[in-house]
Amino acid sequence: MIRDKINLNRVLTVVAILGILSAFYMIFLDQRPVPYSQPFSAPSVSPYESFIAGAGIVEAASDNINLSSMVSAVVDTVLVKKGQLVSKGQPLFMLDSRQVKADLDVKKAQLKAALATLEQSKSALKYAQDEYDLVSVLEDKRGVSKEEIITRRNNVITAQKGVEVAEGNLEASEAQVAEAEVVLDFYTIRAPIDCEVMQINIHPGEYAPTGTFLTTPLMLIGNVSRYHVRVDVDENDAWRFKKDQPAVVFLRGNVQYHTELKFEYLEPYVIPKKSLTGDSTERVDTRVLQVVYSYDPKAMPAYLGQEVDVYIKAEKISSGARYGGPLPVSK
Repeated sequence: MIRDKINLNRVLTVVAILGILSAFYMIFLDQRPVPYSQPFSAPSVSPYESFIAGAGIVEAASDNINLSSMVSAVVDTVLVKKGQLVSKGQPLFMLDSRQVKADLDVKKAQLKAALATLEQSKSALKYAQDEYDLVSVLEDKRGVSKEEIITRRNNVITAQKGVEVAEGNLEASEAQVAEAEVVLDFYTIRAPIDCEVMQINIHPGEYAPTGTFLTTPLMLIGNVSRYHVRVDVDENDAWRFKKDQPAVVFLRGNVQYHTELKFEYLEPYVIPKKSLTGDSTERVDTRVLQVVYSYDPKAMPAYLGQEVDVYIKAEKISSGARYGGPLPVSK
């Protein structure tokens, strides 16, 4: 009995010693310096001592054009590929136009009938005119009654009106054919400018709806002869912006890729910020001034829609200025 108690005390003593040693080891681990995580790529650094920093979006020189359709129909054929350069007026995709082609054929048949009716009316006019000329040139009209002369003259007038009606019907038929041809042309969507196809969101057999504000455009195109960079300048820095100051853009992921920017224009109306970077210090209720710059695509390898870092040289903020008014002058 006594021996069992001694063994139990020894076990408890060993467990207590192990617990104390574990506590000291945990304290030692907590006091070791925590290594800093290194970024995968170095962040960009402004080349200017005083500057405005903003996030920019690379877009086409013509702005990104969301292509839509004048008519709603099923897509028949897609004639281009993503990344393809196309010329102005080149067909991009075609809609199912069997119904409008059939309507055009009907209009052409009506035009043909109207043309035949006009020829018939002209023949009737000639016949009536010849009948009237036979009696009108007679010097002695005693062999023809006055009523016959009046009748033949009225027949000429009636035939002339018939020709006018036939000509009007022909013009209407020609206008209807031209209208049908215009409607048929709506079913072939063409490039409005020289551009590159950036997105294709339709396929043969899918329904292409009409609408000005489609959630997803049928195609996204744009002129890529130069790239534009749309920069969001925070409203608190807008007063420091000067369009004649130099600016530089850095590619995210590799700061070795950068180039100088050329000022194009600014949109003077300050809008709510839409492009959010996800930074924990970023305010989502801020408003921004959008400034658009451009650069040669060969100068920096970037993709349309890519986010980049932009630095704009600006004058220094004086020590006597703060948001809310000048600092009070000490006496």
